Amino acid sequence: MAVRSVRPARTAFLKHVILAIRRQRLFSPGQHLLIAVSGGPDSTALASVLTRLAPKWRLRLTAVHVNYRLRGAESDEDEASVISFCKGRKLPLRVLRLAVAKRSGQSSLQALAREARYDAMKRLAEEIEADRIAVGHTADDQAETMLLWMLRGAGLTGLAGMPFVRDSTVIRPLLAVTRKQVLSYLKQEKLSYREDSSNATERYKRNRIRHELMPILSSLSPKIVTHLQQSAELLREDERYLDQVTREHLSALVTSPDNGGVRMDGRAFALLHPALQRRVLRMVLRNLDDIRRAPGARVVEAARRFVLSGRRPVCVPHRNVRLMRQGHWFSIARGTHSAPGMLQAIEVPVAVPSVVAWAGTNTQFHVQLLSRQEAEPFLRAEMANRAVFDADLVGTPLVLRGWRPGDRFKPAGMKGKSKKLQDLFTDVKLPRDKRTVHPVLAAPDGIVWIPGIRRDERFLVRDRSTRCLLVTMIGGGNEKGER
Repeated sequence: MAVRSVRPARTAFLKHVILAIRRQRLFSPGQHLLIAVSGGPDSTALASVLTRLAPKWRLRLTAVHVNYRLRGAESDEDEASVISFCKGRKLPLRVLRLAVAKRSGQSSLQALAREARYDAMKRLAEEIEADRIAVGHTADDQAETMLLWMLRGAGLTGLAGMPFVRDSTVIRPLLAVTRKQVLSYLKQEKLSYREDSSNATERYKRNRIRHELMPILSSLSPKIVTHLQQSAELLREDERYLDQVTREHLSALVTSPDNGGVRMDGRAFALLHPALQRRVLRMVLRNLDDIRRAPGARVVEAARRFVLSGRRPVCVPHRNVRLMRQGHWFSIARGTHSAPGMLQAIEVPVAVPSVVAWAGTNTQFHVQLLSRQEAEPFLRAEMANRAVFDADLVGTPLVLRGWRPGDRFKPAGMKGKSKKLQDLFTDVKLPRDKRTVHPVLAAPDGIVWIPGIRRDERFLVRDRSTRCLLVTMIGGGNEKGER
């Protein structure tokens, strides 16, 4: 009887996670996943589930454990526990030892550790050519995050909480399951895990929300975690739509690159609704930041007032933000560092079918959906300014955007090997000033095409392809075959 009662519950948990993976398109069969494993209950459950899915989904798995040594022997015991867990499952493991120290005027130690962890994991993912980084956030973490942002007076973006997918790389397969469900799964699987002593201290606001506020809210609404998770999903849907609208307006406002930042039309900006004005500025400032941190409401509002006032020539609402007026134009840059070009800060949505313009190279892209038979003449005659892809492998939404540091793809003809765009540009001798304005066609699962240069192996037309996507670049490319 005991075995029969456990199996349905375990199966229900797995179904919950698999449903989220499929609905959110977190990863595809055959991909390489880097799993963040701290040794705690959430990451242990995540590693266990993905290990179960690996054979059927043909997944390649690598675990990563980050040890800051902030808790002395306890940190080393966490590391030893993870090593034992991975060894027992023949799961490859990389241990990263990072030093984090808080300095005056910087973020909290927890925030610094988090930034260092994600930065290190992204570098490792590039090194081992992992397609995704899987982390173990649950619905409880989502609820706590929403409450934290609510207490800070956040807007829609903050209240939408954590997305299932962050920056097209970091995925959260457990975001739809509760901590209670995770602990039940671990108990059924007889899996041990570590408890982080810092989670019990009242020094951190998140811990007080977890141990003091959440019990009160649960007594008022027993399903508070589920309800907050549902609210987050609805708000994220609204956020995605508004984000798309903001990108469309931003692409119209930005007319030309400006060294060190973005140059925009102040008169056109003034015609936008105040809500869109704030979103446009927030998007620009975030994209110009080295690690894509969103600016605070005070910085955004100070920048907005400056643009609309028409008086002062320069505004510095924050030590890392500089705005300069040039007639009815204004430029925005962050700090004294060389910021990415204007076109790295925007994305142009690409509908199917459609014609979209890319200002950086003064080109247009014609996008058509064809049957396999209709696409055959284009498949037989390769041209640098034209490419044909499997429409079902590409998926939606499609965007045109600029090259970004760290971008990788799998060039056709390299047998699935990954390559950095920076290295590709060097190989084809594309001048540095051309790189920042060269367009990139991207889909949810990665870069599809570097127009005029190379297509991605993963999205090419195959024998079984039935629907084809024909993309033609007009005005910026030659008509020879791709290099």
